[in-house]
Amino acid sequence: MFIGEYQHNLDEKGRLQIPVKFRSKLSDGAVITRGLDSCLFLYTKEEWQKIAEKVSALPMSNPKARSFSRLLLAGAMEVEFDKTGRIVIPAFLRQYAGLSKSAVLAGLWGKIEIWSEDKWREYQHNAEKQAEENISELEDLGI
Repeated sequence: MFIGEYQHNLDEKGRLQIPVKFRSKLSDGAVITRGLDSCLFLYTKEEWQKIAEKVSALPMSNPKARSFSRLLLAGAMEVEFDKTGRIVIPAFLRQYAGLSKSAVLAGLWGKIEIWSEDKWREYQHNAEKQAEENISELEDLGI
Protein backbone atom coordinates (compact mmCIF):
# COMPACT_ATOMS: atom_id res chain seq x y z
CA MET A 1 0.00 0.00 0.00
CA PHE A 2 1.10 3.55 -0.68
CA ILE A 3 0.26 6.34 1.75
CA GLY A 4 1.67 9.78 2.43
CA GLU A 5 2.53 12.94 0.54
CA TYR A 6 6.04 13.83 -0.61
CA GLN A 7 7.51 16.73 -2.57
CA HIS A 8 10.46 16.22 -4.93
CA ASN A 9 12.00 18.15 -7.81
CA LEU A 10 12.38 16.96 -11.37
CA ASP A 11 15.76 17.49 -12.96
CA GLU A 12 16.38 18.88 -16.47
CA LYS A 13 16.10 15.36 -17.97
CA GLY A 14 12.68 14.72 -16.44
CA ARG A 15 13.96 12.40 -13.72
CA LEU A 16 12.01 12.24 -10.49
CA GLN A 17 13.16 10.77 -7.18
CA ILE A 18 10.67 8.24 -5.81
CA PRO A 19 10.44 8.21 -2.00
CA VAL A 20 12.30 5.33 -0.35
CA LYS A 21 9.06 4.18 1.35
CA PHE A 22 7.49 3.66 -2.08
CA ARG A 23 10.48 2.12 -3.86
CA SER A 24 10.44 -1.21 -2.03
CA LYS A 25 6.91 -1.88 -3.29
CA LEU A 26 7.96 -0.97 -6.84
CA SER A 27 11.10 -3.13 -6.93
CA ASP A 28 9.62 -5.47 -9.56
CA GLY A 29 9.01 -2.53 -11.88
CA ALA A 30 6.34 0.08 -12.39
CA VAL A 31 4.03 1.58 -14.98
CA ILE A 32 3.25 5.28 -15.30
CA THR A 33 0.30 6.68 -17.24
CA ARG A 34 -2.04 9.63 -17.60
CA GLY A 35 -4.30 9.96 -14.61
CA LEU A 36 -7.37 11.99 -13.81
CA ASP A 37 -7.52 15.64 -12.74
CA SER A 38 -4.28 16.39 -14.66
CA CYS A 39 -2.03 14.12 -12.64
CA LEU A 40 -0.12 10.94 -13.45
CA PHE A 41 -0.73 7.49 -12.01
CA LEU A 42 2.18 5.24 -11.03
CA TYR A 43 1.33 1.57 -10.45
CA THR A 44 3.22 -1.55 -9.50
CA LYS A 45 3.32 -3.94 -12.47
CA GLU A 46 0.99 -6.29 -10.61
CA GLU A 47 -1.60 -3.59 -9.90
CA TRP A 48 -1.26 -2.24 -13.45
CA GLN A 49 -2.07 -5.70 -14.83
CA LYS A 50 -5.34 -5.74 -12.87
CA ILE A 51 -6.31 -2.22 -13.97
CA ALA A 52 -5.37 -2.79 -17.61
CA GLU A 53 -7.42 -5.99 -17.77
CA LYS A 54 -10.49 -4.20 -16.39
CA VAL A 55 -10.11 -1.24 -18.72
CA SER A 56 -9.49 -3.40 -21.80
CA ALA A 57 -12.69 -5.33 -20.99
CA LEU A 58 -14.83 -2.18 -21.23
CA PRO A 59 -17.27 -2.22 -24.16
CA MET A 60 -15.65 -0.57 -27.18
CA SER A 61 -19.12 0.31 -28.45
CA ASN A 62 -19.36 2.87 -25.64
CA PRO A 63 -17.68 6.20 -26.58
CA LYS A 64 -16.85 7.02 -22.94
CA ALA A 65 -15.22 3.61 -22.47
CA ARG A 66 -13.13 4.10 -25.62
CA SER A 67 -12.06 7.54 -24.47
CA PHE A 68 -11.06 6.32 -21.02
CA SER A 69 -9.20 3.33 -22.48
CA ARG A 70 -7.21 5.61 -24.75
CA LEU A 71 -6.41 8.00 -21.93
CA LEU A 72 -5.14 5.31 -19.59
CA LEU A 73 -3.71 2.59 -21.84
CA ALA A 74 -2.20 4.56 -24.74
CA GLY A 75 -0.26 6.79 -22.37
CA ALA A 76 1.18 3.96 -20.29
CA MET A 77 4.94 3.40 -20.12
CA GLU A 78 7.03 0.98 -18.09
CA VAL A 79 9.59 2.79 -15.98
CA GLU A 80 12.82 1.61 -14.43
CA PHE A 81 14.69 2.96 -11.46
CA ASP A 82 18.23 4.18 -11.69
CA LYS A 83 20.66 3.41 -8.89
CA THR A 84 19.56 6.52 -6.95
CA GLY A 85 15.83 5.67 -7.07
CA ARG A 86 14.81 8.01 -9.88
CA ILE A 87 12.49 7.34 -12.81
CA VAL A 88 12.38 9.22 -16.09
CA ILE A 89 8.95 10.65 -16.80
CA PRO A 90 8.46 10.85 -20.58
CA ALA A 91 8.04 14.36 -21.98
CA PHE A 92 4.47 13.80 -23.18
CA LEU A 93 3.42 12.75 -19.66
CA ARG A 94 5.23 15.71 -18.06
CA GLN A 95 3.39 17.99 -20.47
CA TYR A 96 0.02 16.33 -19.72
CA ALA A 97 0.48 16.83 -15.96
CA GLY A 98 2.09 20.27 -16.23
CA LEU A 99 5.24 19.03 -14.51
CA SER A 100 8.26 21.28 -14.78
CA LYS A 101 10.26 21.58 -11.56
CA SER A 102 8.42 20.64 -8.37
CA ALA A 103 6.21 17.56 -8.05
CA VAL A 104 4.07 16.09 -5.31
CA LEU A 105 3.79 12.32 -4.97
CA ALA A 106 0.65 11.24 -3.16
CA GLY A 107 0.23 7.65 -2.02
CA LEU A 108 -3.34 6.46 -2.60
CA TRP A 109 -3.21 2.85 -1.44
CA GLY A 110 -2.91 0.94 -4.74
CA LYS A 111 -1.27 3.70 -6.75
CA ILE A 112 0.83 6.83 -6.51
CA GLU A 113 -0.40 10.08 -8.03
CA ILE A 114 2.21 12.49 -9.36
CA TRP A 115 1.11 16.13 -9.53
CA SER A 116 2.71 19.43 -10.37
CA GLU A 117 3.05 21.16 -7.01
CA ASP A 118 0.91 24.11 -8.11
CA LYS A 119 -1.94 21.91 -9.37
CA TRP A 120 -1.78 19.78 -6.21
CA ARG A 121 -2.02 22.82 -3.92
CA GLU A 122 -4.96 24.17 -5.94
CA TYR A 123 -6.71 20.79 -5.90
CA GLN A 124 -6.17 20.41 -2.13
CA HIS A 125 -7.49 23.91 -1.46
CA ASN A 126 -10.67 23.20 -3.43
CA ALA A 127 -11.10 19.75 -1.85
CA GLU A 128 -10.83 21.22 1.63
CA LYS A 129 -13.52 23.80 0.81
CA GLN A 130 -15.85 21.03 -0.42
CA ALA A 131 -15.07 18.54 2.35
CA GLU A 132 -18.35 18.91 4.25
CA GLU A 133 -20.45 18.40 1.12
CA ASN A 134 -18.33 15.46 -0.02
CA ILE A 135 -18.53 13.74 3.36
CA SER A 136 -22.32 13.87 3.39
CA GLU A 137 -22.40 12.29 -0.08
CA LEU A 138 -19.93 9.59 0.97
CA GLU A 139 -22.13 8.66 3.92
CA ASP A 140 -24.57 7.26 1.37
CA LEU A 141 -21.77 4.90 0.26
CA GLY A 142 -21.22 3.65 3.79
CA ILE A 143 -18.05 5.62 4.51
